[in-house]
Amino acid sequence: MLRTSIQRQLRSSSSSTAAIAYKLLRNKSRPPLPTLELPKWSTQGALSSILYEAPNEQKPKVQNHILNCLVQNEPGVLSLVSGTLAARGFNIESLVVSSTEVTDLSRMTIVLREKDAVIEQARRQIEGLVPVYAVLDYTSAEIIQRELLLARISILGPEYFEDLIKHHDSAAVDHNPAASKFHPKNLSHSEVLRLKSEYLQSIQTIVSQFGGKIVDLSDRNCIVELSAKPSRISSFLTLMRPFGILEAARSGLMALPRTRVSPEDEEAVPDVEEIVDVSSLPPG
Repeated sequence: MLRTSIQRQLRSSSSSTAAIAYKLLRNKSRPPLPTLELPKWSTQGALSSILYEAPNEQKPKVQNHILNCLVQNEPGVLSLVSGTLAARGFNIESLVVSSTEVTDLSRMTIVLREKDAVIEQARRQIEGLVPVYAVLDYTSAEIIQRELLLARISILGPEYFEDLIKHHDSAAVDHNPAASKFHPKNLSHSEVLRLKSEYLQSIQTIVSQFGGKIVDLSDRNCIVELSAKPSRISSFLTLMRPFGILEAARSGLMALPRTRVSPEDEEAVPDVEEIVDVSSLPPG
């Protein structure tokens, strides 16, 4: 009934009144807006997701022991220190030697993976050598760790990288590189160019997230430079492995201890009253 009266008013009224009547008629017939209900976690579903993401096996963490040696800047010191460690069966994870701001002084950073008692024995044996001034143990200290990485990464895709590996592998004789339809040999030049651009953008995104940069670029690969902690560099190499790591060079760990900002940062020695409860002592 209301709809019929509005239509009659729309025919017989002026333009402004007709517009109002048209709006009333349209608003009455407009369907309601759709509502979007987001899914909600149930208690069992949330617990299942958390337990699924939790690591199953918690392996004991292997601690690297860092020794910083101050030695004389003369020939033969490196072979003397490394020979002393090798003669006693120590496995050297990393060894970096560099000159310092002092002319006759060099700094040698050694990373070992042994027990604490064995590391203390190694420290004393190195410190007993003639050209060694002092050996500092930075294992439990707050230090800044850095390692330099240069990696050559392929931008042609994993198919080309697998073909390259099997080409240099004498055992893979029956390998047919043209079997994969995604191999660069089976694609047109425009498709290969587009894939190269996508791979390079993906590599550049991961490199920027780790604070590195691309220092060289060619039509087949790129060279990445990254300075970070050893664990962070290992994680970066793990993410780059699917693209194809053609070559990688790591400088080894370099470390320097943090400097305290002020004497207030030093741990205050507790008073005797804080250690012993005076109220529990007998009188006198």
